[in-house]
Amino acid sequence: MPDRPPLEYTVHAERRDAHGSVAHCKDATLTIDTDLAGCADAFNPAELLLAALAACMLKGIERVVPMLHFSLRDVRVQLHAVRQDAPPRLASIRYEIVVDTDEPEQRLALLHVNVQKYGTVFNTVAPGTDLQGTLTRA
Repeated sequence: MPDRPPLEYTVHAERRDAHGSVAHCKDATLTIDTDLAGCADAFNPAELLLAALAACMLKGIERVVPMLHFSLRDVRVQLHAVRQDAPPRLASIRYEIVVDTDEPEQRLALLHVNVQKYGTVFNTVAPGTDLQGTLTRA
């Protein structure tokens, strides 16, 4: 099978004013919190990273569900991060993936392995962060 070219991603972001910025990708626009005082109606950079990680987990599940013939009704992801000050970084991220399914425990474990093994954002974040979590039944 011939090698396929690598996927590439492009996002453009710009400052609106001292209170916020906006990011663009494809046909989507996302308001982002870049206000030093914080902004309640937008994601700050750390929250964007957590949202990207949650999206990666959810997309990974969507990708493997048909391959594994895995039956589910719903999936929820909860993430919590702890920031350290020096140097500033997310020191740890804890997650809980809750799947509404009748599949047996061993199939839930297989789904979790797939989330961890094949997630682009997951595998980007994991080496530099204490990233741990569970995948459980609803």
